[in-house]
Amino acid sequence: MEADGAEKEVDTRFAAGGGGAEKKADRYPYEWQKLGLSGRIEEFDVCMSFLAGHFHELVVLPIFRAFETRSSIIPFTHFSSFTIPASATPNMNNSGSPQEMIPPVEGVAGGGTAYGWGDGSLQDQSILRGTIDPSRVPSSELVHVWCMPSTANVGPQETPRPLEPVSLLAARNERESIQIAIRPKVSWSGSSNAGVVQIQCTDLCSTSGERLVIGQSVTLRRVVPILGVPDALVPIYMPVSQINLLPGETTAIWVSIDVPSTQPPGQYDGELLVTATKTDAECAAQFLDKSEKYQVYRELRNCLDVIEHVDGKPVEEVVERAKSATTTLRRVLLSPSFSDFFSENGPLDMMDEDANLSIRLKLSLTVWDFVLPTTPSLPAVIGISDTVIEDRFGVEHGSAEWYDALELHFKWLLRYKISPYFCKWGNSMRVLTYTSPWPADHPKSDEFFSDPRLAAYAVPYSPVVPCGDLAKDYLQKEVEILRSKSHWKKAYFYLWDEPLNVQQYDAIRHQASEIHAYAPDARVLTTYYSGPSDAPLAPNNFEAFLKVPGFLRPHTQIYCTSEWVIGNREDLVKDIIAEIKPENNEEWWTYVCMGPSDPHPNWHLGMRGTQHRAVMWRVWKEGGTGFLYWGANCYEKATAASAEIKFRRGLPPGDGVLFYPGEVFSSSHEPVASLRLERLLSGLQDIEYLKLYSSRYGRDEGLAILEKTGMYLGPERYTLDHNPIDMMRGEIFRTCRP
Repeated sequence: MEADGAEKEVDTRFAAGGGGAEKKADRYPYEWQKLGLSGRIEEFDVCMSFLAGHFHELVVLPIFRAFETRSSIIPFTHFSSFTIPASATPNMNNSGSPQEMIPPVEGVAGGGTAYGWGDGSLQDQSILRGTIDPSRVPSSELVHVWCMPSTANVGPQETPRPLEPVSLLAARNERESIQIAIRPKVSWSGSSNAGVVQIQCTDLCSTSGERLVIGQSVTLRRVVPILGVPDALVPIYMPVSQINLLPGETTAIWVSIDVPSTQPPGQYDGELLVTATKTDAECAAQFLDKSEKYQVYRELRNCLDVIEHVDGKPVEEVVERAKSATTTLRRVLLSPSFSDFFSENGPLDMMDEDANLSIRLKLSLTVWDFVLPTTPSLPAVIGISDTVIEDRFGVEHGSAEWYDALELHFKWLLRYKISPYFCKWGNSMRVLTYTSPWPADHPKSDEFFSDPRLAAYAVPYSPVVPCGDLAKDYLQKEVEILRSKSHWKKAYFYLWDEPLNVQQYDAIRHQASEIHAYAPDARVLTTYYSGPSDAPLAPNNFEAFLKVPGFLRPHTQIYCTSEWVIGNREDLVKDIIAEIKPENNEEWWTYVCMGPSDPHPNWHLGMRGTQHRAVMWRVWKEGGTGFLYWGANCYEKATAASAEIKFRRGLPPGDGVLFYPGEVFSSSHEPVASLRLERLLSGLQDIEYLKLYSSRYGRDEGLAILEKTGMYLGPERYTLDHNPIDMMRGEIFRTCRP
């Protein structure tokens, strides 16, 4: 948020006397300096910025927070299935304060019934409720704060741990995340909530002056339960936000640090401050009433009118305007409305005053001189249902709004090192897949396919948006255009999902033959977990499964098999790979869909955090060169963006869903990531570490480090704790850094 960022910068400058180390000569013309005008302008600049910053704090934020709900979403507990209509607005209680909005998700949320107070030695809550002034009590006496790794599922009944400094390691072009858990010891609110805490995070700075900026490289999101399981990551405002806490329940904040690929290596330090505070209703008396606000507004408006249009004015007139504006600003700053910000010794820094009561968490990040490749080494192609987008967001197929919605989803998922494809399902598992909804000769298609973050793209077999004679010679024209591009090597055709009988296998052969007639080097991808059921290829199912490449060759180049087939028999992998012919440009990819189930790695809701991350460890250890996941937004049908979220019946919870519509949680149109999507990203980044290590010491050593650290030994033998992950990354940092 630019206003908040400016406020933070201005406060620092004001405390330092304005201007900091910035040279006046760089800011003001020589003629202005000669007449002494630069001092007036600088004084005006600093005063105006300071006032604007605190005006935002005193006037704008209380009004805004009275209506915003995004930063105060609470974990929903003790509710059965419910729906909030798209037009729902915050309900107001008798005091005029907004009630908490419950994210509309089908099911019963967990969370237990721990409304007793076993967290501290404080008195009976009926005596303390509403009698504590958090501005006079250290926050450490009111709340527990501690850190948890990104692989932890921090539920409402997570028990407190000691608060320790956070030390992280990240390469350039990598995201590293940590969770901050907060649990009230006592209630200090007069409402049903335990109280409100303010979360503030600083930039992370190096000793050489480089920084990772809050709101850009450093982001905070609140972990919101889905079906009682922590999963949705709802953005909160930065650099300062307020969070409501529930009695006897733990709340988690997900902190992500995105290191740009050009970030200089070194150690970056910062702080996260948690401060117990009063609710907006309790603070209302401390802010300006309507008449005072209007008076301040008029004064500020007059200042802008005086100073805004000085270009081309005579220097003498500019001097007089600056004097007038400075006088007005000084009068406003010294008015009773701002008396709390001044003492006899000058201005007070209210943030420093609050920080004395805050819980301070030290954040330290070591950025090392390894850059994760812009194009992921392992393509992770993941489906997005265009039908779900059309139904849920009310956009007509082929309309301008439809193209905009698809582009938003495509670009958002690229942040997760994913290569998205859109899909529309037909009869008998026939599927139309495409990465760009535009024809190959459209500039947007070239923009999509040329993006270096995209590792692979799906080419549609037939027109995505039928139009007149477009279907005639469509495939031939598309292929001829794409083959002339340098990004053609990323292209693949995904025609049918999990064929089951000879008829379906023959359909793949027919379509692939047509494609290869126009492009012999085209890659066709086929997912499967068995051979044709009506024409067994071998006496038993696994042997028949092994014969599929021979049955499909040369009509498939990417053989994508279910991890469910392998089960816990890693020794079967060599038999599968033996059937693949790399000399014919054939590849072996894998996928998960419904199965395998616990304890094997997958992305089902409620699985362990390391189990989610281990999906990619398994791919790397088994030697697959790509990965496919069938869907990331496959909820049950809904006709409103903010409608109740329902997982599809018959599927494990979370299967086919890796993100949620932003409108379910706020007015934002940007999708909301799940913890599982973040862990998918972490797994892809782990592959880059292992690939670097193997390039130095060989693949056998790369496999050995998985075992030596205890991180991953097999689909039923992987770490349940985060420490082995840090050990693996730390060892690669130690042995591979320049």
